[in-house]
Amino acid sequence: MRKNVFRYFYAIVAGTVVLTACNNSANKENTETPTVEVQDTVKSGVLNIGGQLFSIPSPIQTAMLIQKLGLPFNKAILFGTSKTNTFNTDASRAIMLGVYGADLGYVSMYNQTQEALTYLTSIKQLADKLGVSSAFDEKTFKRFENNLSNKDSLVALVGVAYRASDSYLKNNKRLDVSSLILFGGWLESMNIAIESYKSKNNDEIKRRIAEQKLTVNNLLQLLTLNTPDQTDLIASLKDLNMTYEKVEFKYQYVAPTTDTTRKITYINSTNELIMDDATFKNIIEKIQSLRNKITNTNS
Repeated sequence: MRKNVFRYFYAIVAGTVVLTACNNSANKENTETPTVEVQDTVKSGVLNIGGQLFSIPSPIQTAMLIQKLGLPFNKAILFGTSKTNTFNTDASRAIMLGVYGADLGYVSMYNQTQEALTYLTSIKQLADKLGVSSAFDEKTFKRFENNLSNKDSLVALVGVAYRASDSYLKNNKRLDVSSLILFGGWLESMNIAIESYKSKNNDEIKRRIAEQKLTVNNLLQLLTLNTPDQTDLIASLKDLNMTYEKVEFKYQYVAPTTDTTRKITYINSTNELIMDDATFKNIIEKIQSLRNKITNTNS
């Protein structure tokens, strides 16, 4: 029974791109050429759909930031699993797979094993109804099961799962499902960031939220391309996108520095955030209004 739950966990990764670039353990030091280390607070996965590239941040990066800042685990900011069976369309189930995937990433970062199993159970139910639960082999399931309590291994394994699931959804022409799961994961990760900011007005969290300007535009294009029937959702994203247009980043070039001993080059240029309080408040209100609408509808 437990193995079957893990099987469905991988289905959520099919399309969420929640952990696309987490393969630190596989990287080996290169002594031949310099390594460039970019001071970037948003790690993004690049999704190729229909020949178009979309850069979407990974929800797990938001969870990592929140944990790094020392904020305690807060179950109350997550979407509970009691409503799992109330979502009765493929669109709402796909979005909720993304939502639960982001919540799963959050609880996993805090080593909340029992909570992780609860979310896996809900993911199992949704993925079964969507028919997206057959993307991975038994070897991958077993590896995940054996590393549930190992946070670093979990991060690396989901990266492996992404690549398999991405291929599965493309081959089975489920781009609508993939896009909606991706949207749900992003939306929930932003809700987690917003609620965390409310508990601790931290500039890093504020910047993370502001940096979603490009992401919102990418998601809008992605959903318009693959889910044109989701008119209300697309309209809400258009409205949010207009608000984000007021957010600006002022680029300032600073010469890079190189550690010749370690052969590492550091990129020191900065992007100054320009956003007034009214715009930030409006962004927060629109994201949470959209999240509340999504999680309280069956359509």
